Amino acid sequence: MNTIERYVERIMSGSTPDKPLWNIEKIGEGKINGWNYIDGCMMIALLNLHKITGEDRYYDFAEHFLDYYVHEDGSILGFKEEDYNLDNLCEGRPLFDVWHKSGKEKYRKAIETLHGQILRQPRTPQGNFWHKAIYPNQVWLDGLYMAQVFYTRYTTEFENCAGYDDILNQFRNVHTHMRDDETGLYRHGYDASGAAFWAGADGRSKNPWLRSLGWFSAALIDVTAELAPGHEDFKAEMTAIAQELAGALLPYIDKDSGMLWQVPTEVGREGNYPETSGSAMVAYFYLKGARLGILDAAYGPKGAAIFQAICDKYLTETDGKLNLGGICLVAGLGPENNRRRDGSYEYYISEPVVENDAKGLAPFLMCYTELLLAGDSVEL
Repeated sequence: MNTIERYVERIMSGSTPDKPLWNIEKIGEGKINGWNYIDGCMMIALLNLHKITGEDRYYDFAEHFLDYYVHEDGSILGFKEEDYNLDNLCEGRPLFDVWHKSGKEKYRKAIETLHGQILRQPRTPQGNFWHKAIYPNQVWLDGLYMAQVFYTRYTTEFENCAGYDDILNQFRNVHTHMRDDETGLYRHGYDASGAAFWAGADGRSKNPWLRSLGWFSAALIDVTAELAPGHEDFKAEMTAIAQELAGALLPYIDKDSGMLWQVPTEVGREGNYPETSGSAMVAYFYLKGARLGILDAAYGPKGAAIFQAICDKYLTETDGKLNLGGICLVAGLGPENNRRRDGSYEYYISEPVVENDAKGLAPFLMCYTELLLAGDSVEL
């Protein structure tokens, strides 16, 4: 077992479904864990590790974890459809894998439970899902990763791809309304009504935020990877958006740290810093995109270099235990009663920076599995 896999083993061995070590938000709040996207990201990463390494311990842990939350009738502990929270769909992705492998019908039923939210999710006038019920008419880049990969896999497996036009339209709208023509980067949020206190005259938030760009880039690659054969126009349009974004991100890779920064357009500004989770997602975007031929092959080494830079700067060892630092704990926009979250530069750099949170650890491991697929060695 190599160094990174020993690190994962330590995190797994210290985690239970109600108290996972990687959910720093819940630990900090002193709350018992519930169904959430942070665990979803970690389950996706562990199942990827299982597929690539063949080690059953990763699958066994993930299924045990999901088994705790999914009841025999397909209801899910802690899931409330009426929240219409796109984040809660992310943990639905690993349900497909455990259902196929275990044959347990409760996982199939839980997939339908989550798909029910897709059917009833409120939408903007342009057709995009609201990010949450508490954010009317708002589209966040985060939500493309949280919902659209699950939606794509569902409609591919169970609906003969009937949802593809809807999914593509939502990506098109993001490209139209959230992309900054000057930088080629995307703003964190967009309010189709223009009513949000953080929205400018164009409905967009003030700045790009690195992790949201990471979520969006990973969504582009993962959705495209899930498309059934024969939908070449859809694939071509997604590929064009991905290639455009891949090139736009290149100037914001800091030459000194080798990473991207929390507010990517403000490299070196006081308070700003190279951030792990978003950098890892961009690295994953580059690595997987190059492997699948969605991006030019030259992006593969660029992704590997970002991964190595994260290892060099933020992967540290204390008392024989590895820890991954430089992870922004959380960032968002609003709601109305939380005007501190206004999308400003000052806001993004004010959020806590932590170690071992799955919002950084999961994409870090997703990069690691891409490097294993490519046959690359990882130097620590």
